[in-house]
Parts: sequence; C-alpha cells; structure tokens
Amino acid sequence: MAEEVGREQLLTIDELAAVTGTTVRTTRYYASLGLVPPPVRRGRVAYYGPEHRARLDVVRALQEHGFTLQAIERFLAALPADATVEELALQRAMLTSWTGQPGVEITREELEQRAGRSLDEHDLTMLEKIGSIERGATGYVALPSLRVGVELLDMEVPEDAVEAAGEAIRRHMTALADELTEVLREGVLAPYRREAHSPQDAVRLERTMSRLRQLTLEAVVTGFQRAANAVIARSLKQG
Repeated sequence: MAEEVGREQLLTIDELAAVTGTTVRTTRYYASLGLVPPPVRRGRVAYYGPEHRARLDVVRALQEHGFTLQAIERFLAALPADATVEELALQRAMLTSWTGQPGVEITREELEQRAGRSLDEHDLTMLEKIGSIERGATGYVALPSLRVGVELLDMEVPEDAVEAAGEAIRRHMTALADELTEVLREGVLAPYRREAHSPQDAVRLERTMSRLRQLTLEAVVTGFQRAANAVIARSLKQG
C-alpha cells in the first residue's frame, strides 16, 4: 500500500511497476543498472517516490525511440543528478513519440500473418525501402505503415515510382519535423523553462504537448491536401 511521507506518495516496487506499465522484474533490472536512483527505505520495505516514476517514464520514452539500454544510461547520466520531477517531465514531454503505436519486433511468420499473405525477399526489400518494416536483431520490426506498404505491393504501380515517392516523403518530412521541433522547443518549452512550475504544471505541459502533436499531424495532412489541390488547379490552368 502506498505510504504518505510529507506531501509525497511513496510506492512499493509492485505499485511503481503498475503505474509505469512495467513489470517488477524489469523495474528491478533498471534499478540494478542505475537507471533509477536507490529507493527510500522504511524498515525492510523499499519505497519509490515521484522522481523514480519520472525517471522510469523517461526510460520508456527513450525505448519507444529505439534507444538501447546503454544509450539510455548515457542519456540519463548527462542529466543533473538532482533533476527535479518537473525537469524530468519536461524531458519526457520532448521525448514522447509522435507515433501512437511503436514498432513491434516479430518473426518472419508473424510478419506474413500481419500482411495477410506470404512475402518473398523482394517484397521484404520493398517494404523496407518504403518504410513499412525494419530489419531487427532476430527478425523484423513491423511499423505502423505496414498495411499501407502491403497495399502498395499489391497495386500495379511501378516500383521506381513507389521508391521515388517514399524518398520524397522522407526528405520533406524530415525537414518539416526539424523545423516544427525547433518551433516547439523555442516557442513552447523555452518560455516554460524560464519560470518556476509545480508538478501539476508539468503534467499540464505534457498534456498540452500531446495535444499539440495531434493538432500538428492534422494540420500537416490538411496542408498537404490543400497544396495538392493547388498543384492540380495550376496544371488545369496551364492546360
């Protein structure tokens, strides 16, 4: 049962694992690597506070981006040893993946089940080129765009055109992501950092960042649709 100490609620390792979506075994392993600070002892029972939960949240956010545990360890080591819960929440707000569903590492058989058909080496190479799968350590990583990739394979579209379109999308989306990230960093996060905030403010910021991501994605789709319509209109005028 959680224990109240001062104004902070301390959790047992079972409770900490439950609220962060990890297992007790994984939480203990992270602690053994130094990814979270030592627990607070009350007799023979170990308790974990808000700072432990905040660090575990950062670890999970980094894992969603494909960071190895060694890379996560280096990232956390670069943070101030006395980083507050608010500062850690700010890190998580910046790190939270824009993808609703992270890639899942699966076997060749599982990949074909998801695709709904068998996949030869040529199919796998094409899916990798258009960003629908990645090669994993022991299998494949199925990305959220797998369904789109399989549909493209089944359409009578020249492969060169599919590859060219994929490259154009990656090139422009990378540039757009760089620019929008800078806008968020300088226009939203920098002003936030300049003032003192409560833990509740940090939670609200994270919710705001999450909603901004959703609105930005919607705006990108709408903006592309308008730009495409403008191109069609120009081509019609030119005859």
